[in-house]
Amino acid sequence: MAAQRDNNFHHDVASEQKFDRSTAIESRLVGESSEIADLRASIMRLSDVTPDVLIHGETGSGKEVVARALHHCSPLRKGPFVAINCGAIPEAMFESELFGHEKGAFTGADAARIGKIEHASGGTLFLDEVEAMPMALQVKLLRVLQFRQIERLGSNKSIDVPVRIVAATKEDLKLASDAGRFRSDLYFRFNIVTLTVSPLRERRDDIPQLFAHHVRLATARYKRDAPIVPEELMLDLMSHDWPGNVRELGNVADRFVLGLIGSRFTPHTSDGTPAGTLKDDVDAFERNLIAYTLRRYQGHVVPVSKVLGIPKRTLYDKMRRYALAGDAYRS
Repeated sequence: MAAQRDNNFHHDVASEQKFDRSTAIESRLVGESSEIADLRASIMRLSDVTPDVLIHGETGSGKEVVARALHHCSPLRKGPFVAINCGAIPEAMFESELFGHEKGAFTGADAARIGKIEHASGGTLFLDEVEAMPMALQVKLLRVLQFRQIERLGSNKSIDVPVRIVAATKEDLKLASDAGRFRSDLYFRFNIVTLTVSPLRERRDDIPQLFAHHVRLATARYKRDAPIVPEELMLDLMSHDWPGNVRELGNVADRFVLGLIGSRFTPHTSDGTPAGTLKDDVDAFERNLIAYTLRRYQGHVVPVSKVLGIPKRTLYDKMRRYALAGDAYRS
């Protein structure tokens, strides 16, 4: 029996050694921008520990992807990953949904029910839109963070819940706390480890790789062959501001695979007019065209100036104006 346990132990150690956290993180967080590289490095530094984490970022920027990367590359990766959107739960159901309830705890509670926190025991609980959590429930969540225990609704018995909590928000919780919309003690409890997911417009270098990634996902989902991405389309994608972030980019990739987008993509505002002023659009197009071409030729100015049809001196001037360094594109 002891020999069997030893064999299992050695097998677990071998499995750990084969697990490449760096590769696992890169496969989930796609991109080559400095922002994504820094985010991957932060997750890697946390890969052997399990602190609670707050993720901040705009809607659609990929906060749940980051949460899943944190879970999958942590010692808890064999445990469950349980996601819940705090903004989608009616306030009357919130306590039961998170903490569970005993039979007869309220009218209609015909049987005991395990809540999301208890269900995530041994793994990670992801609380998206945590700013939407009712204040009364924030107090109970604070106790979970402090003691890793819960009490089901209608029970006086404490249940141990060894769970890591990762929360995500699109708001500045410090401002929400100052305004009385979020408990300051809960904010400071989460403020130990905070990761920020930059909006896509601030990491345009990731767009080609991200678009290719979502095209591959769409071809698998719809069982279609992967179409070739026209250069004109890629330039349009690089020029767009992406208010919906990576989620919006994924939707465009779906439409492209389904044949609903051709060689051009012209985003419009909600009233049907083109987004941005003419000068803004021209500057964004020029900057992204130069950045895209620098990437294609690994930062070498001579071929880039030939392809763009401008003198090297003019190209250097534009690179300085747009803060583009050729060295940054060399492998």
